[in-house]
Amino acid sequence: MLLSVAMTVMAQDDELWWGVSVGLGHEQPFTNQPLFDLNTEDANNQLAPLFLSSEGYYIWSEQPFNFTTRNGHLRPSIPLAPIRVGKNLRDAYLGAQARYFPFNGLLPDTLLFVRPQYNTWIELMYDQNQEAILKYAHAVVDNGFPPGVLMIDDNWQRYYGDFHFKAEQFPDAKAMIDELHQLGFKVMVWVCPFVSPDTPEYRDLAASDYLLKNRDSNTAAILDWWNGHSACYDLTNPKAAEHLVSLLKQAQAEYGIDGFKFDAGDNSCYASVQLRAFDANATNVDHTASWAKIGLQFPFNEYRACWKMGGLPLVQRLGDKDYSWEAVQQLIPQMCVAGLLGYAYACPDMIGGGQYTAFLHVNSDEFNEALIVRSAQVHALMPMMQFSVAPWRILSPENLAIVQRMAKLHTDFAPYIMQYAHKAAETGEPIVRLMEYQFPHQGLAEVKDQFMLGDKYLVAPVVDDRLERDVILPVGVWRDERGKKYKGGQKYRIEVPLERLPYFELIK
Repeated sequence: MLLSVAMTVMAQDDELWWGVSVGLGHEQPFTNQPLFDLNTEDANNQLAPLFLSSEGYYIWSEQPFNFTTRNGHLRPSIPLAPIRVGKNLRDAYLGAQARYFPFNGLLPDTLLFVRPQYNTWIELMYDQNQEAILKYAHAVVDNGFPPGVLMIDDNWQRYYGDFHFKAEQFPDAKAMIDELHQLGFKVMVWVCPFVSPDTPEYRDLAASDYLLKNRDSNTAAILDWWNGHSACYDLTNPKAAEHLVSLLKQAQAEYGIDGFKFDAGDNSCYASVQLRAFDANATNVDHTASWAKIGLQFPFNEYRACWKMGGLPLVQRLGDKDYSWEAVQQLIPQMCVAGLLGYAYACPDMIGGGQYTAFLHVNSDEFNEALIVRSAQVHALMPMMQFSVAPWRILSPENLAIVQRMAKLHTDFAPYIMQYAHKAAETGEPIVRLMEYQFPHQGLAEVKDQFMLGDKYLVAPVVDDRLERDVILPVGVWRDERGKKYKGGQKYRIEVPLERLPYFELIK
């Protein structure tokens, strides 16, 4: 672990910095950031060794480092020289992107963008089972939501490292997936790189040298992660990676699975023990990246932890959030920073939050329904939106109707979203953009509750319990979703009843 801070990058007057961690996006631009180690911490989300400045500078490192910031000055643990490629944040990003993570022109499957996604985690948690999954899927359709990708979350498989459905929970998994397909869904299932010890798979993989080992012995390492203690694939070994891909493809062929939610690649998991790998120089984040590369074989994919995978056709979801207004307020800045790190094909966390403990033992009348509605409104004009908690279970008919309209709004905007997804694949430009990125040096660098969707639409959701908000419109002429025109270059106080998602089209 890197422990020292070796130098200070002095900021110019009014210079601001973004980058390195999606999970720290709501803390950016950086001011006073405590010590953060890119090799052992990830703030539950994607990383890249990249800083970007409002004055057109970027800083890149091939290796992980730790850093602090003080009064806006960067203090990395290794010497890193800023490179100037322009005059603003957009210039800095495009310069770094072109050199270090050029986009390859490919996209994840289109359905992940154009229809809402549905994840079984909040409703079922560790009790994934055939009857409840089908009930959830039918409820999606019966309640007027468009079918899209359905993700079956953790604990569907017999144990980690095995990719067969539990017979006692899934009496006919193939028939279940066939029925989901008939309803209009594509089906993804949760997987991880871990392997349960003392299983046939563990013994076979250990005998083939396909598992990470303890640094000081020739035995398979047992890593500590949130679901216990497990061995782990050594995916720096090309043969181990090839073997894992073959198993996933066998599962696809056997059950009709369309793709996978690739979870648990966090660098902190690999930091739990001293490791020896096929690649003797591999760091913790190299293992994270090796796991991410597996997803390139599958157009239906999703990741939450990544390292230096910008520009590639991988879906990146924000980390699980609490059921709170503070969590809703983190969605926009984190999504914007994801774009700045090259993770353009991104999805906010599950609507209402993905931390299941917030939903345990709570009756429907105890939920703050406005939070669910406002969370759905943040998602509606993002590149992707994902449901998990069932809105038809916890919302009144009036509020359910609002959320239904948000799902429809997302599908209505699908052609525009796909236009900018294809542009991202070709040019590297983010789909979701910071105000400072799109309108540099107009005093918008600290704006964290509105964003640009492509070049044309400014989206300003409410992210608290109020029924009004301030909107800052950059220079130009704007028209809101109700048809009212505004002169840019100033701030407006607008009324936002619960059913309204304000957005503005730049018309001149």
